Amino acid sequence: MAQGRGVPLPFDRPQQFVERIIHHVEKAIVGKRDSIETAVIAFLCGGHLLLEDVPGVGKTMLVRALAQTVGASFKRIQCTPDLLPSDVTGVSVYNQQTGQFEYRPGPVMANVLLADEMNRASPKTQSALLEAMEEKQVTVDGETYRLPEPFMLLATQNPVEHEGTYPLPEAQLDRFLLKIRLGYPEERHEVEMLGRLQERSPLAGVKAVLLREEWARLQLETRLVHIDDTLKQYIVRLTSATRTHPDIALGASPRASYALMRTAQAKAFCSGRAYVVPDDVKSMAVSTIAHRLVLQPEARYTGKSAESVMAHLLAAVPVPAAQAAAGGSL
Repeated sequence: MAQGRGVPLPFDRPQQFVERIIHHVEKAIVGKRDSIETAVIAFLCGGHLLLEDVPGVGKTMLVRALAQTVGASFKRIQCTPDLLPSDVTGVSVYNQQTGQFEYRPGPVMANVLLADEMNRASPKTQSALLEAMEEKQVTVDGETYRLPEPFMLLATQNPVEHEGTYPLPEAQLDRFLLKIRLGYPEERHEVEMLGRLQERSPLAGVKAVLLREEWARLQLETRLVHIDDTLKQYIVRLTSATRTHPDIALGASPRASYALMRTAQAKAFCSGRAYVVPDDVKSMAVSTIAHRLVLQPEARYTGKSAESVMAHLLAAVPVPAAQAAAGGSL
């Protein structure tokens, strides 16, 4: 049985579960293993995931495939400007027989919630998800209802068509653990995709490989991955550097430091290690932090992006010397 900080862990070979999830998702999404692994890292951390890319590259397909690999409840919201907060959180309905109001749950009452084209929902509706994302609960007519455990929001948005959209505010972006882009597939992968689509729906081959209880246990096990204090200091130096960089108007919050620690732990976990190395932190820094940054107007005008500034900081901030790992392979 795997060990972490002397605590017995529930799976003998936990990375086999991770590999099985990735394998099944790859039946629906061709040639995007790195993006799939990043999405699985969000699953392991129990964090929320934002997928931003042009239409037709498989954002919704990836989310649905991930949800199907876990035997948990799944709900989908198609965000539009006329979507109301109650369409997300649910409503209280008066029952004439009992003479009392009864709560009718909305789609947010699920383990996995897909908010498709989230930036098309109005700010009022977007804000209805803030409490759910941070506190894992919703408040309807003064009553608070806990969300199922685990709970995860996967949202998509289109960065090209801005007509009729409402950009997500910084407070909401900061609540997304990771942001990824799929990009266009290579020609050989696109040809393979056409062959699969000719025969059947790509989701037909995706099966549930993990029970909800096993998903929760994997999340717990990920938290047990050891991270040395020197790496925690490295994480804080990275986020602190964003707060003083001349090209950045709004730097990363302490929530970003915590998020980077968690994603680095999950990266190590996916690699079959019970400890974090500097490369785990560096590989997750851009997708964990860049979407939380607000650039100065001058930096945007010169063609800089949050990702390029973050890459510059990764090259500038010294990496700590390797420390003896606590534990070993999972």
